[in-house]
Amino acid sequence: MRQTFQDDLDQVSHQLVEMTNLAGSAITRATTALMDADITLAESVIDGDAVMDDIRKDIEAHAFDLLARQQPVATDLRIVVTALQMAIDLERMGDLAAHIAKVARMRYPNSALPQPVRPVILEMAQSAARNVAKAGTTISSRDAERALELETDDDNVDALHRELFRILLDDDWSYGVEAAIDITLLGRYYERFSDHAVAVARRVIYVVTGEHTTPETLGADETD
Repeated sequence: MRQTFQDDLDQVSHQLVEMTNLAGSAITRATTALMDADITLAESVIDGDAVMDDIRKDIEAHAFDLLARQQPVATDLRIVVTALQMAIDLERMGDLAAHIAKVARMRYPNSALPQPVRPVILEMAQSAARNVAKAGTTISSRDAERALELETDDDNVDALHRELFRILLDDDWSYGVEAAIDITLLGRYYERFSDHAVAVARRVIYVVTGEHTTPETLGADETD
């Protein structure tokens, strides 16, 4: 019975890692769609979000089944409940990548990115993709120390987000209000994507240590 329970937990862990891989691919492809005004790629990201939703639902059903059949306690209960929370974070990351792709689709056949913000958006996307990849490795390895690194890694995305606002508020901005609104939304999507990677890492730390890391104890901002 114990081995069956462990096999079930391993399956949930594999599904969570799969979701991190899908989220990383989605944010990268959505960014390419933005950069290249690629409507086909944008549509594939939007359509692919349903896959993330389905995996989240499967994890949820599996977790509830484990709770009902195995009635886990202590560490095992913590693992199951935390897996549910991780799945929600990862599903939201897929949603955010789809939001980015929808901006690309809305502005097609033009690019939604004026030249001054393109390097910043690209770096935000690359950092966000690295962060979700690291979140995936921490899920599979349960490495609390590596998970804690994501708090610092996320600082780069926050700094880039501030740089976007500096560009938008500069007197030299000449691309109009519509573009400014697009960039404001996009910056927020990338920032939140990375925030959810941090949330996943915090949940890994909780699974391993039984202790919650919070914005107050770490000096970081929590984004819902």
